[in-house]
Amino acid sequence: LLRKRIKGANVVSITQHNFDRIIEIKVKKDKYYTIVVELFDKGNIILLDEDNNIILPLKRKRFSDRDISSKKEYQFPEERGIDPISISETELKELFASSDKDLVRTLAMNNLGSLYAEEIIKRANEFEEIDKHTPSTDLSGSQIANLNKAIHLLFDNLQEEHFKPQIVKKDSKEDVVAFDLVKYDGFEKTYFDNFNEACDEFYSKKVNTDIKNIKEAAWNKKVNKFEKRLKLQEETLDNFHKTIETSQHKGEVIYSNYTTIENLVKVVNNAISKDYSYKEIGKTLKEAKKNGLKEAEIFESIDKMGVLTLKLNETSININPKLTIPENAEIYYEKAKKAKKKTKGATIAIENTKKQLEKIKAKKEVAMEHISVPKKRVKKNLKWYEKLRWFVTSDNVLVIGGRDAGTNEAVVKKYMDNNDIYLHADIHGATSTVIKLEGNKVNDSILKESGEFAASFSTAWSKGFTTQDVFWVNPEQVTKTPEAGEFLPKGSFVIRGNRNYIRSAKVRIAIGIVDYEGKRLMAGPVDALETHCDNFIVLKPGYTKKTAIAKKILHEINEDDLITLDDIIRVLPSGKCDVDEEYHLRKKYEKN
Repeated sequence: LLRKRIKGANVVSITQHNFDRIIEIKVKKDKYYTIVVELFDKGNIILLDEDNNIILPLKRKRFSDRDISSKKEYQFPEERGIDPISISETELKELFASSDKDLVRTLAMNNLGSLYAEEIIKRANEFEEIDKHTPSTDLSGSQIANLNKAIHLLFDNLQEEHFKPQIVKKDSKEDVVAFDLVKYDGFEKTYFDNFNEACDEFYSKKVNTDIKNIKEAAWNKKVNKFEKRLKLQEETLDNFHKTIETSQHKGEVIYSNYTTIENLVKVVNNAISKDYSYKEIGKTLKEAKKNGLKEAEIFESIDKMGVLTLKLNETSININPKLTIPENAEIYYEKAKKAKKKTKGATIAIENTKKQLEKIKAKKEVAMEHISVPKKRVKKNLKWYEKLRWFVTSDNVLVIGGRDAGTNEAVVKKYMDNNDIYLHADIHGATSTVIKLEGNKVNDSILKESGEFAASFSTAWSKGFTTQDVFWVNPEQVTKTPEAGEFLPKGSFVIRGNRNYIRSAKVRIAIGIVDYEGKRLMAGPVDALETHCDNFIVLKPGYTKKTAIAKKILHEINEDDLITLDDIIRVLPSGKCDVDEEYHLRKKYEKN
C-alpha cells in the first residue's frame, strides 16, 4: 500500500511530535500524505491522508483513548512527561511539587531516563550542591532554578545542532551519545562524523556479539549432548571394571574361607530342617555371635529368602545355603565374566562417542569462524553504469540496460549516442539495451552477447523461456513521439523503420567478479564472463528463490569478500533461477 500510494512522492518535511517517540514524515504526490512512525511499545507505521484520517496502519491497535484502524482519525497518544527543550521554571516547580519520589527518579520517569537525569543533576551541581536523592518536594527555589538552567544547557545542544557523536568506554561500561556529557568525563572517547555512524558502530558490535552468543549456545548444546553421553559411558565402563575386580575378589574370599563358611551353612541348613524360620535363625545367630560362638563370628544377616550376608576379611559376601560353596563362588565368577564381556562393547561405544565429539567440536569451530553476522553498511561509490544493468562483451565493449521504466528512459535519452546500437527483446516487458560502441565496429559476437543480455533481462525469464527473439535498430529509429491519438507510458519508445532480428537468443546469464575499471560484480552472457573471469556461476530460469540462489553464488565467487548478498540480488533477473548444472558439469569434464 505504501508503494502504491507514495512511490515517487517528494518528502516535504520530517518532524518529531513534541518530545515523544513519534516521527511524522509528510510527503506530496498527487496529494499530501503523512507517514507516522511510532517508536514505542512494539512500534507501528501509519499512513494518513490530508485530513489526518488513517488510510492503513501496519498494526491495528485499540486503546482506551485511541483507535488505530482504517478510516479513523489519527490521534496522538496522551502527552506524558516533560519537553526539556521548552520547559519553563514554573512547569518544573509544578512537576516537583506533585511528585512523591526523589529528584533523580522524578526526572528519569518524565521523558529523560536515568542517564540524562543524572547528567542534569551533575551539571546543576556546578552552580549549587544538590543531592540526587533529595525528595522532589524538598527542593528549594534556587535548586529548581539551577536544575532548569542545567536542562537548557544540555538540550540547547540539540536545538543549536552542536553534536559530537561519540562512543565512550571505560572498563566494561560502553555507551553511544550525541554530545559530550559530564557523566562521561574520564572515559575513552571515539568521535564520529555523525550520530548514525556512531550508532551503527556501537549497535552492530552489540548485535554481532549477541548473534555469536546465540550461535555458540546452540553449538554448546550439541557438544554437551555428546559430552554427557561420553561421561555416562565412561562411568559405566568404570563400574564394569569395579564389578570384575570385586566379584573375582569375593569368589576368592569364599574359597579361602571354605571351611568356615561350610560350617555356618551346615548350622543354618540344620536349623531349616527343624522348621526354624529365617527370622528365628537370624536372631539365634546374632545371639551366638554376641556370645562369642566361633562359627557365628562371620554372620551379618539373613534375608527373607534365606540368603546369608557374611563378612570375611572386611569383605561382605552373599551365600545361599541351598547351594554348595563352589556354586556360591561360581555366581561371583560368572558375574565378573559377564562384566568383562560388556567392557568390550562399552570401550567401542566410548571410542565412537569420542570421534563424534571431536567431529561436532570441529564443526562448531568452523561454524564459529564463518559465522554470518550483519556487517556495517558501507556506501559504495558506484560507476554510472552500475546504477543500470550492464556488462562488457568479450570484445571489451560496454553494454547497458535499464532496470525499470525510469532507467529505461535514461538509457535512451541520456546515455545513447548516435553511433550506438539499440536492442529490445521482442516481448512486452523488457529492458532497453544499448551497445556503447564508442568508435568500435559492431560484429556478430557483440550482437549475439547483447541479444542474450536483452533476452535474459525481459519477461522471457520469469515466463521460463529458454530462448527469445531480440531486435536491434540504430538510435535515429528510436523515438518518444507516438502516433496521433496514442499514448506512450514512461520507459516505452516507438521504433520507426526496419528492425534487424537476433533469432532465438539464449535466456541465460552468468555472474562473476570481473576486473573492469577495478574489481566489480558483473551479470551478463556466458561468453563475456568466460573471457573476463575464471570463477563464475551460470544461471537459467528455474524454481529457486532469489535469496537462496544469491547465497549459493556468494559462497562460490566471493573469494576476497568484495561483495554482499544484496549486491548479487540486485543484478539477478526478475524471477526465480536455477544453476545451470549441465553447463558446469560439461566444463568440468572438458578441464579433465
